[in-house]
Amino acid sequence: MNHDNEKELLPVVDEHGTTLGSITRKEAHNKTFVLHPVVHLHVFNSTGELFLQKRPEWKDVQPGKWDTSVGGHVEYGETVAGALTREASEELGLDEFVPEFIGSYIFRSEVEQELIHAYKIAFDGRVKPNKTELAEGRFWSLGEIRESIGKGIFTPNFESEFKRFFSCKP
Repeated sequence: MNHDNEKELLPVVDEHGTTLGSITRKEAHNKTFVLHPVVHLHVFNSTGELFLQKRPEWKDVQPGKWDTSVGGHVEYGETVAGALTREASEELGLDEFVPEFIGSYIFRSEVEQELIHAYKIAFDGRVKPNKTELAEGRFWSLGEIRESIGKGIFTPNFESEFKRFFSCKP
């Protein structure tokens, strides 16, 4: 069984993303609500469907829920761009893409507080979900997503971000 590295060092940041120090992943997810940076990448195909990943049951936050195409922590000493590239490669095997920045915001869950840097891409190549990183993945129509919001299928963070950036889109 896999598990997250509780000793992984994450940067502590202010609301502008300036690094103030570091914290372990375990401390960051233990209701300290210390702000730390995260990257999200939304992968759309040319028909407008959005790829979502299902989080494995062993995850320490929101296990078994459907979530953003790619998501992960920025590691201490890593840039946001570096984290985005690393996570996209690790989770979906995406190595060559040009992300479009769609926004940054602070999200507070029941266990942590994150400064999220969100991006999107249009991609019709082969998505290769890493079975050690995620349980499964597939493309969803925006209508399917809208119909499933509020039913406990998605992570609260994904639902919030979808409404923020994509709910008005056709």
